[in-house]
Amino acid sequence: MSGQAKSFQDLINGEQPVLVDFTATWCGPCKMMHPILEDTARQLGDKVKILKVDVDKNPLAASKFQVRGVPTLILFQQGKILWRQSGVVPAHQLVQTIQSNILSNA
Repeated sequence: MSGQAKSFQDLINGEQPVLVDFTATWCGPCKMMHPILEDTARQLGDKVKILKVDVDKNPLAASKFQVRGVPTLILFQQGKILWRQSGVVPAHQLVQTIQSNILSNA
């Protein structure tokens, strides 16, 4: 990120939808999400920002959003949770879910 770094709270409270991937380095399914998230980012471009949050390095964020297992994906817009799911989500389903939540929230 260039310029002044924004806080996690600033990012999820913005106009742009933010998909947060709560992850851990030791988590096998989390590693499976990496190419899925890259594919999702390619398909959606700047319609959504994708952030990875390591639960071991950011336990307060994980605790605040009651993340019990990884990977957990949470879609935020203007600080509100639009959608959340734990486990691996196929790329086509993830793109469809994000698009339907963004459009229904517009």
